Amino acid sequence: MAAIAQERYEDSYLYRLRHSAAHLMAQALTELYPGIKLAIGPPIENGFYYDVDSPVVIREEDLAKIEARMKELSKLDQRIVRMEAPDREAAKKLILEETTLGQGPEVAEYKLLLLEAVPDGETISFYDQQRTDREGKFHRFLDLCRGPHVDSTKEIKHFKLMNLAGAYWRGDAKNKQLTRIYGTAFETKEELETHLHNLEEARKRDHRILGRELGLFMFSPRVGPGLPLWLPKGAVLRDTMVTFLKEEQLKRGYEPVVTPSIASIKLYEKSGHIIAYRDKMFPFMEDEERETYILKPMNCPFHIEIYASQMRSYRDLPVRYAEFGTVHRYEQSGEVTGILRARGFTQDDAHLFVTKDQLIDEFIGVVDLMKTVLDKLGLKDFRARVGTKDPLSDKYVGHDENWVAATEAIEKACQTMGVDYFVSPGDAAFYGPKLDLIIKDALGRDWQMGTVQVDYNLPERFELEYIGEDSKPHRPIMIHRAPFGSLERMIGLLTEQYAGAFPLWLAPVQIAILPIADRHAEYAAELKVRFRDEFKLRVHLDDRRETLGKKIRDTQMQKVPYMVIIGDRDIEQGTVGVRSREEGDLGAMSLDAFIERVKSEL
Repeated sequence: MAAIAQERYEDSYLYRLRHSAAHLMAQALTELYPGIKLAIGPPIENGFYYDVDSPVVIREEDLAKIEARMKELSKLDQRIVRMEAPDREAAKKLILEETTLGQGPEVAEYKLLLLEAVPDGETISFYDQQRTDREGKFHRFLDLCRGPHVDSTKEIKHFKLMNLAGAYWRGDAKNKQLTRIYGTAFETKEELETHLHNLEEARKRDHRILGRELGLFMFSPRVGPGLPLWLPKGAVLRDTMVTFLKEEQLKRGYEPVVTPSIASIKLYEKSGHIIAYRDKMFPFMEDEERETYILKPMNCPFHIEIYASQMRSYRDLPVRYAEFGTVHRYEQSGEVTGILRARGFTQDDAHLFVTKDQLIDEFIGVVDLMKTVLDKLGLKDFRARVGTKDPLSDKYVGHDENWVAATEAIEKACQTMGVDYFVSPGDAAFYGPKLDLIIKDALGRDWQMGTVQVDYNLPERFELEYIGEDSKPHRPIMIHRAPFGSLERMIGLLTEQYAGAFPLWLAPVQIAILPIADRHAEYAAELKVRFRDEFKLRVHLDDRRETLGKKIRDTQMQKVPYMVIIGDRDIEQGTVGVRSREEGDLGAMSLDAFIERVKSEL
């Protein structure tokens, strides 16, 4: 299959609509809050925002008033007209005379700073919201902006202001903190309502809340942001996923390796990561001999060193090294989002060293593994993105011919497998193009998860070789891959996907045994041992001196797939009372019948 066309968000009507909604909000703010200073107001992934410096404090309860004024302005059918200034002085004059609404030059403070930052030779444009009232008076709201926008404010019908936040001017904590007002807009009422519904659902599914309530993980201010502490149930969940993937990898010829948590700076200078990732690395350390060390931000240079430790023959290839390697990357505190974006995380990393003739088949094998993983996890709605080099950027390393060869290999593999994909310039790794699987979750949100990359450049930088059939040295090609992406990010996604109600094979506790009274506790304990040792099930025995009703409610809150209730009749007849998380009370059944049901589901 060929690449499918993918309209960029920045080229879409929705992007223009949201950009215009940000300007409509700015116009409402200038009318409601005289003296307010406008900074920037761009569209973003799910909506828009505007940063303002307000003479009065704007609170959450004020959003309804601002939104109401926006609706009034929308109905006035104001034309949105692009204007271009012939030079910087003309633009400055427009800002001072037309955008201040007669309130004095100080309200144009941030717009003048933005004007100064416009590169020489770049067109300076404004967008003008114009209308004539019933008395024939002309009104305008002029804003310095690159655009693009829709043609009229009447097109901006379906919007909602969401929340407030603080934001430093130009993102620098040394500058003044502004008020950021977030909103969203859609083309139809139905799309807006669906989005708002999904946001409410997302709040209920928030992995940070569920992670705490279900006893999966926690964060401590004494440990630091973005560094999760995995609790017993979370550790079981991690181990279940690791065991599953390790078994799949062993079937497919992967060999396990383990590498250290720090390395000499020389390793990352050789790989080139020190140039591309320096701002994501934690502060460097020096030993007593003034050797500089780095806390590991990625695993690939270590696997390269293992490959390079001995002479290889073409008969040895492909070599497939796999590691669940914990890495640390410096994410700013404002970017950290629970375990979805953490500072310490474990990658299900593997690196394959292959010949040119093996590349396509090995790449297909990796994609097949990734699809197997997603299917097992119940994530069946996904699409493929081929990330290529941005021709305007200088962040990439390696020769152009290698980039072309790697990109062609990825596209050929997709076509061979019948995988629909779209090409995204600028989404490549710094050393080579890649294929990302974009997953759509239960709420319709997109997540980038598994990734596979073809790399001609690192083998060249490290001068890797194998002896070919012609008895001459040849350069292997590297494939980087991580089906989960990272354990943390995948568990965060799965927690929200299933709202904490993990499928039976993944659930940290698969069965809860609830004795009705103290006299049933001994039999329940024997049953727990049998479930655990004979049937290899994860079991919790709730032998607290609480009512059965409370035990059931607490177990439901923990989203355990099955409850086994033990009473007098069960002990006498060798049965168990079964409650299913999905189906409710299933009544009494023999122990064998229950175990058969569980095995079948597993």
